[in-house]
Amino acid sequence: MSLPEPAPYDRAVLETFPNPEPGRDYEIAFECPEFTCVCPMTRQPDFATILIDYVPDSTCVELKSLKLYLWSFRNTGAFHEKVTNDIFSDLMSLLKPRRLSVRGEFKVRGGITTSVSCHHPN
Repeated sequence: MSLPEPAPYDRAVLETFPNPEPGRDYEIAFECPEFTCVCPMTRQPDFATILIDYVPDSTCVELKSLKLYLWSFRNTGAFHEKVTNDIFSDLMSLLKPRRLSVRGEFKVRGGITTSVSCHHPN
């Protein structure tokens, strides 16, 4: 019996609003401790904390849309490296921020934890 392919995540739910202080560099930080996705090999759930830090340029990400976006990964089968890079790429494309850092801290599985980080600028 083969397992069905997990549904893809939904980047279309992401929304923005105008930066209220576009002339100032300030950092926005999100900690998302209830992130889940699906192991592409076993289809078992993977659990992580996703940490997002950015300095906005002209727009900011709307919080409820970010929550819905991150929740949409629950049925997505992808390796930790891909999940973290996809979140980073989607936020870079949406916000075009001055700085962005996304880190996925994945919980222990088989005695190993994984931490994946992406940064702009490098």
